[in-house]
Amino acid sequence: MPTDGGPSRGADGSGSVAVGAGACADAFAEDERMLQSAGPALRVTVLTDRALSYGVGVRPDAPFVERARRLGLAPVGRSSGGSGVLHAPGDLAWSVVLPRSHSAVGRDYARAYGRLGAGAVRFLGRHRLSGAWTTPPDLSADCCVLSGRGRVLSVGGRILGGAAQHVTPRALLHHGMIFRSLDRELLGRLFEFPDPTASARLVGLDELGVHDPAAGLARELADELAPLLGARTG
Repeated sequence: MPTDGGPSRGADGSGSVAVGAGACADAFAEDERMLQSAGPALRVTVLTDRALSYGVGVRPDAPFVERARRLGLAPVGRSSGGSGVLHAPGDLAWSVVLPRSHSAVGRDYARAYGRLGAGAVRFLGRHRLSGAWTTPPDLSADCCVLSGRGRVLSVGGRILGGAAQHVTPRALLHHGMIFRSLDRELLGRLFEFPDPTASARLVGLDELGVHDPAAGLARELADELAPLLGARTG
């Protein structure tokens, strides 16, 4: 399981916030536990391994998932939508769970990337980066952040991360990631982009000049996402 010093709560007791580190599979398993509890809760995890995650609508034997296995990557299924994401050590994975009745969810939650992911944009602002949730470029159906679905977190026209959702009758899980670094050769082998320049549309924090220790970055991201819960980190 992801490791940390345990969750903290906001001053008004309105939500729990946790920051830690762990493997991709453990982080997504923790998301499901958070969703079952119905929140409000927030977790930011520094990923410690390289893995492929894929959305609930993707078959476990899809060609890119099979390629991941041949490349030595552990495929991890997500309960949220979207297609494939290549995760790497140092990436920041964030997860927010809110009760369906929470004011931040609203009826438009499926299109509310800007509202639900506003903390990620503020986090980038701490590092003098201008971020925004934008329409993805529709370059690859298999690579989630390069598909034509949802919204992606962009800086200067390049994609730094993305987000996906899973909703139940009780709660909404909105989770996303921010790339720390990219292996473009591996991305090309995994997703077999029709356009060989597609991976140039992606960028990581390292390329953008953000070299702070991962644990500190995770704490900053949690601080900026926490107002969504009415909570703040301790």
